[in-house]
Amino acid sequence: MTTTLSHTSVNVDGWCEAVDRLAGGSLTLLSLWADPPDVKMALLDEAKGDISILSYACRNGQYPTVGVKHPPAIRLERAIRDLHRLEAIGASDTRPWLLHTAAPYEFLAAEGEALHQIAVGPVHAGIIEPGHFRFTANGEYLVRLEQRLGYVHKGIEGLMTGATLDTAAKLAARTSGDSTVAYGFAFALAAEAALKIAAPPRAVYLRALMAELERLANHFSDIGAICNDASFSLMHAQCGILRELTLRTAEACFGQRLMMDIIVPGGVARDIAADGAAALRGLLAEVRRVFPSLIELYDNTASLQDRTVTTGIVKPEYARQFGAGGFVGRASGRNVDARRLPGYAPYDALAFEVPVLTAGDVNARVWIRIREVEQSLSLVDQLLGALPDGSIRVDVPSRGGEGLSGEGLGIVEAFRGDVLVWLRLDDQGRAARCHLRDASWFQWPLLETAVEGNIVADFPLCNKSFNCSYAGHDL
Repeated sequence: MTTTLSHTSVNVDGWCEAVDRLAGGSLTLLSLWADPPDVKMALLDEAKGDISILSYACRNGQYPTVGVKHPPAIRLERAIRDLHRLEAIGASDTRPWLLHTAAPYEFLAAEGEALHQIAVGPVHAGIIEPGHFRFTANGEYLVRLEQRLGYVHKGIEGLMTGATLDTAAKLAARTSGDSTVAYGFAFALAAEAALKIAAPPRAVYLRALMAELERLANHFSDIGAICNDASFSLMHAQCGILRELTLRTAEACFGQRLMMDIIVPGGVARDIAADGAAALRGLLAEVRRVFPSLIELYDNTASLQDRTVTTGIVKPEYARQFGAGGFVGRASGRNVDARRLPGYAPYDALAFEVPVLTAGDVNARVWIRIREVEQSLSLVDQLLGALPDGSIRVDVPSRGGEGLSGEGLGIVEAFRGDVLVWLRLDDQGRAARCHLRDASWFQWPLLETAVEGNIVADFPLCNKSFNCSYAGHDL
């Protein structure tokens, strides 16, 4: 499928027509952001494979709400209000989102007999990002969860404004540390689209190698952590070993465990080490030796299955409405993967399957990760076998003096789902405005629905099976 990208300025009728199509399900919301005085909305037509970016010029700092008819936009509207003071007229929720004020936060009310509230966070046990969870329960059974995030809001989009391309790329790579490769990749694609340049073929393949290593490391970590929250620490320990081996291999190949700042606009900053291919093949051999027995252990441990099967179900209709990607969406029947749609090189030249299940529970999200590990192993094999020779970077042209501005969009499949970066450059080649959207924006709300009817003790298990990013969400 060939993906087309269009940019269109619309009036109020065109904006509202797009909102109606979102509400009707014929379009998927990719993101909603502000480029003052405009608001912009990225939309995907999954049937046609087309992406459109609509731009609406706000009148008196106002624009028609999207969230009233299409709830996935609600938190994005609240973020726009916090960061840019643009108001969604008719919005159903005008509470602050990313910015915390001294005023008490009004959690939504829940009515019923014998209900009580449990407040958890933002400070948690262990090394974990901050977030507040307000539970309403009837005894041990949860009837509502409401999240309050924004505690790690660092103003990353504001810091990008006016930054050089190199500085902006480094900021993008620090949006969410567990997805630094994916963010660097998406930013580079957006910058290259804006500048109308292309990375060399060797760089394209090296980028994918790093992306698959990042996916492997995070999936190993998640599978182990989910099992640990179900009191099965043996899987946690063994998966931790595989994660560590993956990170050590990344360092051996690219000089950095997380591979941060190696993907840059125009290509990559360094080539794979001379012995990198051998290190990668050694990693693949070890994973293939160990991982199948861990899968068997997971599948045949009844006490573990009792905790994961039918727990934390995300209904397919919710996953579709929120355009959920990654293991959250694919575990609930969504056959989506940014490597295929919209698609980007070199994945268009590689063979891989996108695993899809329909149960939508913790167990399904574990199995999606397991199958994705298997696919990533195959992809690394293919990438190594087809790695082209040649240069690893092209010069980024200076736009100074041209009086033009470039605009580009990059979408990359991170381990938890699609990462979107939209970038507008000024006529000096600096970042005039950059918007970054993590998959977690559309997954966090689904966690609220998944825990309903489960017991309080199963929330950590549900939460870990989502593993949404706080930092990537809070920007």
